[in-house]
Parts: sequence; C-alpha cells; structure tokens
Amino acid sequence: MFVQRASTGVGRAAASLFLAAAMFLPTAACAGFESLFAPSADLWDRWETHDAASVETVDHTAWDGLLMTHIMPGRDGLNRFAYGRVTGEDRAALDGYIAALAGVRVSALNRGEQLAYWINLYNALTVQVVLDHYPVDSIRDIDISPGLFTDGPWDKELVEIEGEALTLNDIEHRILRPIWMDPRIHYAVNCASIGCPNLQTKAFTGDNVETLLDAGAHAYVNTARGARFEDGQLIVSSIYAWFQEDFGGSDAGVIAHLKRYAAPELREALDGVTEIFDFRYDWDLNDALDTLG
Repeated sequence: MFVQRASTGVGRAAASLFLAAAMFLPTAACAGFESLFAPSADLWDRWETHDAASVETVDHTAWDGLLMTHIMPGRDGLNRFAYGRVTGEDRAALDGYIAALAGVRVSALNRGEQLAYWINLYNALTVQVVLDHYPVDSIRDIDISPGLFTDGPWDKELVEIEGEALTLNDIEHRILRPIWMDPRIHYAVNCASIGCPNLQTKAFTGDNVETLLDAGAHAYVNTARGARFEDGQLIVSSIYAWFQEDFGGSDAGVIAHLKRYAAPELREALDGVTEIFDFRYDWDLNDALDTLG
C-alpha cells in the first residue's frame, strides 16, 4: 500500500508537503505527484530462486481458520476483521503460524506456492502488528518503523526468512510486485484499512491463488472503494495513483484495467471515459468493532 521508506526520509513531513502542493495542482497532476511518494518495485533478486518442479506445499490451515472466524463481510462489500474478539488461543495460533512460515525454505517452492506464501505472510504479519497495538484508529498510527519522520509499521523488520530480516515493504515492493509483475497483487495484500482491497475470507494456496487474485480484483473494482461516479466524474482508489505504473502507467491504462474486472453496469459507465477526476482512500482501521453486537 502507500507507505514510505525510512531510507528516503519520507514521512508525515513529506505527506504535508504533498497536501500543500496539491492545493495548486490539477487532479491529473496530483496523481503523478502523489505517486512519487509511493514505494517503487525494487527487485531483491535473492528471492527469485524457485523450484519449478517442486510439489511441496505449505500448510496454511491455521491462517485459514483465523480468517474464517474473525472476518465479518459487510453489505457494503467490505470485509472487516474482528480484532477485539481475538482470544489468547487465537493469538497463539497466529504467532505459531507465522513462526511456521519462517521455518519454510521458500526458495525450494514452485512459483504458485511462493506467491501464496508471500501473500499470506504479509497479511498475517499485518494482523499481528495491529493486534500488538490494538486498539488503534489506523495502522498509520503504529509508528514502529525506524527513522524520525517515518509513518506506520511498514519498514520495521518483523520476520526472518532463510536468514534474511524482512519488512512488510520488502515483501510487497521487493518481492511480490517485481517478481510477479501482476497488478492483482494489490488486491491480495491487505493494509488493515477501510480503503484497502479486502482481506480474503480464506487463505491463499498454490491451488487457489489465481482464483482468489481474480476474485479480489472483481470485488474491489466493483465497490465504491475501487471505482465510482460522482456527478458524472470518475472517482477511483488512490491505489491507482500510488501504483499507476502497475496499471498501465496512465489514466487510460487504469481505466482499461477497471474495464477488465468491471461488472456490466460499471463497464458500460466507463465506456467513453478518458480521464480520472479524483483519487480517494480511507485509512481508518478495517475493524469489525462497530458491527459487533
């Protein structure tokens, strides 16, 4: 998601600079300017190693159970997570699952198993971080990344895999995005926010990863969080500005991507549209607290 890297010194100060500058820029220019503050895909080639012939699978049963227990799908299409209902037993299961993933020799897996592995690890670590600091209004309030001006948890080393300490940014922007070069990655990794694509109700596996990537894309694009029209103008998620390079590199590329996953009504509305009017995102925590009885 849109997070800043400690190494660049980008944080709240830079965000404030962007907001000030954005007041004097047209919307299209804002998108390009905003994307400058998003992490780029920067390959960590150490993680390209894989075994195409491997039939080894990773057990994601524990994560699957936690997702099925604590995700609350809403009528608005948003999957909220019931952080407040996580028990000590649940937390032990989550911690044990992450520890088990840390013991996997991921470089010996085939590409499908690796893709599922990295997505699940990212999402499980995100939930773990939120639980470590819960209650919290937004994941951006969890300022554990190194650096004076950094924001959020994304540059904190959270896990060690094959002797390498990894951050959430490493997993998303140095492994998943540059190795797979698939825009659907953005619909799979979840940053615990209302504006983010859904945390899926089941774990990714080597067998279901393609199905879930497509399902995530269709689900997000066809909600107001992904794309909608206001007064005839196209409003889309800020994800399509932050990572426009992954969606064709232009408004036209983003719109073509949206059409690929749009339901008939939205696809028809997108016909003839050539530019995006605005980009929006809600960083409030995807907490099910308000929906619990």
